[in-house]
Amino acid sequence: MNPQLAHTITKAARTVGNTWPLYTFVASNPLTGYEDMSFRKAGLLAGEYRSAQAFPGVKALRKAWKNGAIDAKLLKAALKKEGFTETPDHYLNFLEAQKPEISANAHQELDRVMVKWLAAFLDEGLAEWSMPFKTEGFYTAWRYLAIYDTEIGRVSLKDIPKTPEETLENLLQEYSPEEQEEIFTRHLAALPGWTGYIRQRVQAATDWQQEYPISLEEYLAVRLWTCDRLNLPFFVDIARQKKESEAQQLQYLWLKAWEESWQKNLLSKLEKSGISAERKEANARPDAQLVFCIDTRSEAIRRNIEAQGNYETFGYAGFFGIAMDYESTRDGITRKACPPIVESAYTVTEKPREEEQAAFKKYEQKNRLKNFKDYAFKRMKNMLPSAFGFVEGSGVFYGIALMGRTLFPASIYKGKEQRANDLESCCEPDMHKNAHADEPVLNISLAEKTAIVKGAFDLMGWKTFAPVVVFAGHGSHSANNPFSSSLDCGACAASPGRHNARMLAALANLPEVQRQLKEQHGIEIPQDTLFVGAEHNTTTNAIVLFDSAFTKARQAQLESLKASLKKAQQTANAESFQTAGNTNLKAFKKANNWSETRPEWGLSKNAGFIVGPRALTQNMDLDGQCFLHSYDWKSDAEGKALEAIMKGPMTVTQWINNHYYFSAVDNEQYGGGSKITHNITGKFGVVQGNGGDLKVGLPLQSLFSSDDELYHLPLRLSVVIQAPVSRVSQILIDNPQLKSLLDNKWIHLLVIDPQQNEEVFRYAKGLDWKTVEKSLSAKNSKPEQAVMA
Repeated sequence: MNPQLAHTITKAARTVGNTWPLYTFVASNPLTGYEDMSFRKAGLLAGEYRSAQAFPGVKALRKAWKNGAIDAKLLKAALKKEGFTETPDHYLNFLEAQKPEISANAHQELDRVMVKWLAAFLDEGLAEWSMPFKTEGFYTAWRYLAIYDTEIGRVSLKDIPKTPEETLENLLQEYSPEEQEEIFTRHLAALPGWTGYIRQRVQAATDWQQEYPISLEEYLAVRLWTCDRLNLPFFVDIARQKKESEAQQLQYLWLKAWEESWQKNLLSKLEKSGISAERKEANARPDAQLVFCIDTRSEAIRRNIEAQGNYETFGYAGFFGIAMDYESTRDGITRKACPPIVESAYTVTEKPREEEQAAFKKYEQKNRLKNFKDYAFKRMKNMLPSAFGFVEGSGVFYGIALMGRTLFPASIYKGKEQRANDLESCCEPDMHKNAHADEPVLNISLAEKTAIVKGAFDLMGWKTFAPVVVFAGHGSHSANNPFSSSLDCGACAASPGRHNARMLAALANLPEVQRQLKEQHGIEIPQDTLFVGAEHNTTTNAIVLFDSAFTKARQAQLESLKASLKKAQQTANAESFQTAGNTNLKAFKKANNWSETRPEWGLSKNAGFIVGPRALTQNMDLDGQCFLHSYDWKSDAEGKALEAIMKGPMTVTQWINNHYYFSAVDNEQYGGGSKITHNITGKFGVVQGNGGDLKVGLPLQSLFSSDDELYHLPLRLSVVIQAPVSRVSQILIDNPQLKSLLDNKWIHLLVIDPQQNEEVFRYAKGLDWKTVEKSLSAKNSKPEQAVMA
């Protein structure tokens, strides 16, 4: 492709984010292309192209104001600083009086034609008859078939250029490079869901993309050629908004005051709980240590487990430091199981244990039978000769099944759960290096295995090891939910974290790894310490320990812990449902109810990320609003562990936060719309009703308690780190991309400096730090050792 043309398309694609397929629905910033500019400017600019809102609506602001979530002093000071001298209620009334400008879509017919072609080409096995010529690529396949499309009129093959580059050059030769960028931007932003999916397929180089290639260049060539054929202008000349409107300015000021009020409340809670408090009996050995994902849903179960006895909990990104892909034995598909921003270095498969060969063969037979049934039912439903007969003949059986799922969802769920761990009961995880091209598959050296385990220990600052150490990944369970993967582990690329947890436990149990840790790193693990992989089901709060490979004596060692975990499940669910009784049964019903639009709240309400020891938050109920990452600044003299946390988990939580934020402030444009009218297309995406754009974000029911009542807090992420300010400053100097996120206000950063009497400092643009008083009013003083060149 012409380099100039490629560069122009890349710049134009900034307005669309990545649309992830339903089976790996990863939370990501829909405005990731604009992260090099301020949050405020990016939201407004992208909003112009996508006719989307960037800031919370007046209804959400009024509710926050009425509930006292916005501090009156902070709000009035922010308004006064910008010249707004009336009362807050006056400005709320002003915002309510604003009427949105709705303009007709001049390219509606063009959009409809493009959706037809994209749905046919990008289909991943849902359609019974596949589009011809797909292996030739999107443009070529469309070119061969467009001559039969009556919607664009009579056309012959010779009328369509042979390559997309030739098409674009012919159509745009009269336009300047700046005008070409504007044209590309508007046409990519017209269907941001579809174009975002094309972008994601290209970047991920998926198997579907390699077999059936498509690119933004091909899409634009087809779209602009069709646009010209339909006698439509390449873009409608809409007057650009020169600056923020008064309403937008007010919305941003209210948002800023809301965020600072939230931070003020959090810091107040931290102070009351004892910012500098050390863990009680710091040298005492706990009965068990449990490591959970930093996910906001882990906070409640951690509190309830700690209340059951002498247990210690930690927070660690749910992929547990293993940059891996996981090859499923169930369907043979290899899926990413680490953050999207991390390149996978390993592939983990399942290996049957010697003593469980017979059980594994039985599992394989059941799995093959299930896969054949699924294939046979699909063929019977979709093939023209059998479709009508199958539907009529099987209706009574489907009706009985539907009644069972409706009347007895909890009983059916329990049966599914018993079968869910069949694979883990007879297999153990096996890890290999990822091979490139014709390279052989390589085994992993002892040094690499040891480094993975040591990395986990370093980030959590471990000095004492309990008799039982549990690594608990997390996953979710819901019925009839296209967006179910969005409820799994974001750090595992929307996959369950159980496989990563099992793999880390297996590595930590290896005698040779423990010997290497002692001899080379001075980390001595007691002989009686057992590392166990586990999974936390975030819908039911059940925690399953994968202990089938252990001896009877070792399994007996876990009985007391299992009993405590069941009690913690009950109390955590009682807290969630705010009721007594058998709340576990209620959770089971909710998880398996096919008509349940809110099986769980996921990461709704997320607003903060706290990096520090458990003592910082142990006495607090954070209401599921904070990600919690364990960190001990005293055991990280060089700051390497903190740098890894800021470069990895902090960036991932910012993506999650932005995903929820934009889905909440404009669910129609940045979210997923209502589940009630969702239809799955091509196995990879959802459309509203019978067509239109792919939905790019979270459905309305994941963010709203009713159709217009927000449950999620639409606030930007506030990061709180307990560490010397000088250390944080150096990390930002060494990582300009992190500094840019802070300078552009995509993230707020507050640092509790233990070397300066636990003084709290707020990051300001350009490595400027301002002390935060208890009233949260900023002073211009600089922290000692924090002013760095």
